[in-house]
Amino acid sequence: MNEAHSDFERLLVVRLSSMGDVIHALPAAQALRGAFPAASIGWVIEERWTELLCAPGTARRGPRSAERPLADWVHTVELKKWRKALGSISLVEQIARTWNDMRAAGYELAIDLQGSLRSAVIARWSGAPVVYGSREPRESPSSLFYTRQIQPCGRHVVEQGVSIVEAIAGRRLPVPVVEFPRGCAAEEKVERWLRDVGIGDFVILNPGAGWGAKQWPSERYGGVAKTLGTCGIQSVVNYGPGEERLAAEAEAVSEGAARAFQSSISELIALTRRAKLFIGGDTGPVHLAAALQIPVVAIFGPTDPARNGPYGTRSVVLRNPESATTHARNARPDEAMLAISAQSVVEAARSLLTGRCPEAARG
Repeated sequence: MNEAHSDFERLLVVRLSSMGDVIHALPAAQALRGAFPAASIGWVIEERWTELLCAPGTARRGPRSAERPLADWVHTVELKKWRKALGSISLVEQIARTWNDMRAAGYELAIDLQGSLRSAVIARWSGAPVVYGSREPRESPSSLFYTRQIQPCGRHVVEQGVSIVEAIAGRRLPVPVVEFPRGCAAEEKVERWLRDVGIGDFVILNPGAGWGAKQWPSERYGGVAKTLGTCGIQSVVNYGPGEERLAAEAEAVSEGAARAFQSSISELIALTRRAKLFIGGDTGPVHLAAALQIPVVAIFGPTDPARNGPYGTRSVVLRNPESATTHARNARPDEAMLAISAQSVVEAARSLLTGRCPEAARG
């Protein structure tokens, strides 16, 4: 452990994307809040993921509230749009605004929890004289931009992030429960929709995933919903942009036992808070459910659940031993993952719903 620093007043977290990775970084930021309760904490994030930190329509800086419970200042970037608009006056203005906002905050320390070259550059770009990062970042050139390098401890990425904060605080820290924003509009919309369609207790099914190799077939999710429906358990199929076909297939196969619901991030947070169980693959919504301490049935293929699996909640992880661990973004379904049957998912769901979970919670 490093010597504790108790005099930090302004701290910056850099974790730009994606949904699951931002969620996995939240416990580290929450631990930072606990270790330095009087400090102001900023966060740099891609615009599309800001609802994980701040409810829509809420000021991006100022006193914390239920709508923005963790960060005192949310700085946003839109790197994809910036790359497309190289040389434009509007791009220069956007970059200058972000630069000025970060510099005006006067951060004394920045922590890069992403480990990419772009996140490391942004951490140094913030003007913080001290920049912490992993000794083994995801992209090795990133380490050139760190003034302090930490060897993360723990197998799960949540534990690794918290271990970096422990090095800064100079002491062991518990893995904290994460606070998510509560947006009144999202809460009301979800409550109204559930009432209008007549859904009481329910499980959430999430057939989408970041790439094809992590997707369990959507029709099997429909089959799970149909079987659960015979036991009086209703299902909601969550889907986002581009996942309409997956949701429609699952809903059709369920034969009325599931209803599809397209949600924003804020609406998904509100929906998940009300769920009895979440079923899905290695994707952001599953990690959201785990962070909200909703029981999870996780269906894994090529990614390693010991490193990226549901953390901090009761869970059953289903993975075929024949699945090879890789983060290659293959579009084709993982063949070994296809061997996981709908019946095994139903049995795992029943075990969690009845409290007979074979796997204890981690965290």
